[in-house]
Amino acid sequence: MKTSRRTFVKAGTLAAIGTAIFPGSILSCARPKGMVGLQLYSVRAEMSKDPLGSLTLLAKMGYVYVEHANYIDRKFYGYTAPEFKKVLDRLGLKMISGHTVMGRQHWDDSKKDFSDSWKFTIDDAATLGQKWVISPSMDGSMRKTYDDFKRYMDIFNKCGKLCKKSGMKFGYHNHDFEFSEKLNDEKLFDIMMKSLDPNLVAMQLDIGNLYNGGAVALDVMNQYPGRFEIIHVKDEIAATSGNEKYISTILGDGIVNTKKVLDLAKKIGGTNCYIIEQESYGDKTPMDCVKEDLDNMKKWGY
Repeated sequence: MKTSRRTFVKAGTLAAIGTAIFPGSILSCARPKGMVGLQLYSVRAEMSKDPLGSLTLLAKMGYVYVEHANYIDRKFYGYTAPEFKKVLDRLGLKMISGHTVMGRQHWDDSKKDFSDSWKFTIDDAATLGQKWVISPSMDGSMRKTYDDFKRYMDIFNKCGKLCKKSGMKFGYHNHDFEFSEKLNDEKLFDIMMKSLDPNLVAMQLDIGNLYNGGAVALDVMNQYPGRFEIIHVKDEIAATSGNEKYISTILGDGIVNTKKVLDLAKKIGGTNCYIIEQESYGDKTPMDCVKEDLDNMKKWGY
């Protein structure tokens, strides 16, 4: 997800999974080549207008797993967690993961504990049956100095312990700045990868966003084998307007070499969950795009 995505989530501040990590009924639905889902931000306008109708269409397309990008006042797209779980169950959908920004306000340094609001976030994610609670991006004030940034990485690990109590795992989703910004002459992404406990915190690698930060998905996958149990599947083309050099497109149509990245992720990345995301659509509708994306994933054997 890119800058526009970051603004959205801030305002609203998707092979089988190993049984030792994630026991539960979802294993019965897992596929040998991994779970393929959709980040619902891909159809954000549709979800805003008609969440039930939109989810129904996605289920008919063949999606089973979804990842939310809307959690406001303890509601998902206007539904409480128990209500939304019933909606998903009726449609045969599983909320495998979700995006909710964890900010400075969610950690009380005086109490050395998380805020009640963040604890509610974890509780509601557990009610939905999520396996990952993912923070998409971080506020700029959290990465001003090396020491402060490292302190927040420690808080991320603590959040991993909190999620683990509910049978989940905390995660972080990259944009572009993690690859373009440095502290003490070290890329933020590299600091994160050596600071975060992989047993507690998953790095959800967005294989498209990183291109705007000057990185290449295949290189990152090779640099950190075994570290990407869940990824965002995306493709990129050159932007013709706006502040970003690249924007997303139909899987297989851009520069990412998406299938090759996915095959490498399956081989060495430890990846077992593949979340499709597309944020720009050319002359097509978002629904048409995500259907084509899923069809391409199936053609590739996912």
